[in-house]
Amino acid sequence: MLLNSKKLAFLGLLLAVDGLLIILSGIIEFNTMFLLAAASFCVGIAIRESSKQIGLGFLLASILVGLILAPNKFYCITYGAFGAYILVIEYAYDKLVKVQDIRRRRLLFWVIKYITFNIMYVPLLFFLPKLFYQGELHAGLAAGFLLAGQAALFVFDRAYDYFQRFVWGKIRHNLKL
Repeated sequence: MLLNSKKLAFLGLLLAVDGLLIILSGIIEFNTMFLLAAASFCVGIAIRESSKQIGLGFLLASILVGLILAPNKFYCITYGAFGAYILVIEYAYDKLVKVQDIRRRRLLFWVIKYITFNIMYVPLLFFLPKLFYQGELHAGLAAGFLLAGQAALFVFDRAYDYFQRFVWGKIRHNLKL
């Protein structure tokens, strides 16, 4: 499981880009979620280029860099959740390769994705409602946030899938990793 120097240098540069995106998310406030999501895509790159264990180390290192350098430390929680979600779905994808039926594999993969997201999202929504809404969080509003979170997960997941397939695929080819 040793890394060669080229991969180690690449992961170091990737960590720098990741840290820069986390810092920019605190500076450019209107693009916070986009920049945090883009930063979490770096975790997926680290996983796919190395391993899940190195991806976990990369996630922990990037959270630490964010806590040290980011102007808004609160965004490191959101970034950590995005990165943890990517770590879990990459692990689940590797384990679901063994399932022969493609329909069943896709269904299980989406179930795992939504369970993972809701394990992180629902407790925050109900135990720390001030993270989402500064006023009183009524049942109807909570239900709206719950549905909006599911839609946001779908968009985030599709964006991550597109990024890995098309954007990173082209960049990776040019880098010759």
